[in-house]
Amino acid sequence: MYIGEVVGNVVATVKEEGLENIPFLVVHLIEKGKKTKMIVAADSTRQAGRGDLVYMIGSKEASRIFHKRVPADAAIAGFIDTYNLQLKPE
Repeated sequence: MYIGEVVGNVVATVKEEGLENIPFLVVHLIEKGKKTKMIVAADSTRQAGRGDLVYMIGSKEASRIFHKRVPADAAIAGFIDTYNLQLKPE
């Protein structure tokens, strides 16, 4: 699972079958409390928007979160209200 912040959306006029009504969002991944790379994720909640803190699943599990299996490498699974980190000094 991954944590990230939604920073934008993707407009795609042509999509693979099964993805027609699923929004694609740009998510800035958060690792160890810091923003890292950005990825595109399919929004299984159909409710996420810019600024939302979300948790995602990746790989083949991402395609299983939808009612019908779709070709997705990353999917937003839900929203995060808060989270706490206790990092050890490096």
